[in-house]
Amino acid sequence: MTAAIVLSACATPAPHNSITAADKAPDLDCMLPSNCVNTAGTGGFAPLTYQGTPSQAMALLQATLKGFPEATVLHSDALTMQVIFTTPMGFRDQVDFRINQPDQRIDFRSRSLFGLFDWGKNRSRMQAFTMRFEQQTRIR
Repeated sequence: MTAAIVLSACATPAPHNSITAADKAPDLDCMLPSNCVNTAGTGGFAPLTYQGTPSQAMALLQATLKGFPEATVLHSDALTMQVIFTTPMGFRDQVDFRINQPDQRIDFRSRSLFGLFDWGKNRSRMQAFTMRFEQQTRIR
């Protein structure tokens, strides 16, 4: 009988609550600063800024990514995007973008998926990405 109670408890649907896309968005903290950069706290980067709607911000991100052939978009929704960059040596780095609509900014985290050090690759990539993103905002 105890097993039946436990199983029925597992089958009970969760209560409905309102979860926004920002609540589901990945945490953008860097656990290892030796292989990660971000716009939160000690990451050393200012958030990307945009004017307009979140869909316009997403279009800017996508236009900027076109200049990075090593990038593959894994997931994208109205307010977040997850991208994998693969280096010529086969190392993979994950970049998570989160659009903050009220502040019209885009926060990001770029981290290596392998190893404790990235030899500055995430920093240099996000510096280049930031520069190209800013160029895209001037074009539009």
